[in-house]
Amino acid sequence: MAAFQHTVRSPALFAGIGVHTGAYTRVSVRPAAANSGIVFVRTDVKDRDNVVPVSGEAVCKTQLGTVIGNDAGVTVSTIEHLMAAFAMLGVDNAVVELDGPEMPIMDGSSLPFVRVLDRAGLRPQEAPRGYIEILETVEVIDGDKRATLKPADGFEMAFEIAFDSAAIGRQAVDMVMDERTFRDEIADCRTFGFLREVEALRAMGLARGGSMDNCVVLDGDRVLNPEGLRRPDEFVRHKALDAIGDLYVLGGPLLGRFEGVLAGHGLNNAVVRALLAKPGAWRIRTLVEDLREAV
Repeated sequence: MAAFQHTVRSPALFAGIGVHTGAYTRVSVRPAAANSGIVFVRTDVKDRDNVVPVSGEAVCKTQLGTVIGNDAGVTVSTIEHLMAAFAMLGVDNAVVELDGPEMPIMDGSSLPFVRVLDRAGLRPQEAPRGYIEILETVEVIDGDKRATLKPADGFEMAFEIAFDSAAIGRQAVDMVMDERTFRDEIADCRTFGFLREVEALRAMGLARGGSMDNCVVLDGDRVLNPEGLRRPDEFVRHKALDAIGDLYVLGGPLLGRFEGVLAGHGLNNAVVRALLAKPGAWRIRTLVEDLREAV
């Protein structure tokens, strides 16, 4: 675990279509000052405040993706896959400029973002990194769905899903999450959806850019993508990826255990808000202080 904050060394540039809007968007991830966090800037918006800082309270929609907004009503959609890459590669501060309403979906995973960030490189900053340490268990339950944050020595991610489709069934992962594990086990796992839901989603203005190029598509018990799955349990691993990105809106990496059971973006954000509403359940911890105490 790094003791100090990091930003990108040089701009990371990429472009692609949004999975829901279908809009082609260009993105530039630029270096940012220490303690500024992750800030999105809609360069296509000229008539009002186009700066959208990331925070738990900024999340305004969670239907099939995480959307953040500001007081001027400017929003940025589908931030979770980039946020997961930021979280696990250790990007504390960045300005993300984009010329459209939604982050490009790329291949439906975090891997393309990992690659562009690797090319850009990271540089350390003088400010200490603030870890979000969980001190007391916080849980949100919605029927058979559950999202829980618990104390732990490091960052642990446990997730469980269950679908009627035989291609998915019941899947679970439980792992100690660090950069190496994320790169090797999680980053390449793609989002997924069912063919039967596509027409209804498009009627709601969603999934307009979705295809087998950026999504694992299921028809009943079959995976339609000709290349098949990247991993037998790619589905639950992608849900873990989503949760990593959704939790990073807290503003720092977690020192704690997340448990998601049948959870999605809505419940992930609900447990973030429940944690923020309970100040005694968490604290910001820096490893610099730990080192000083050790000396």
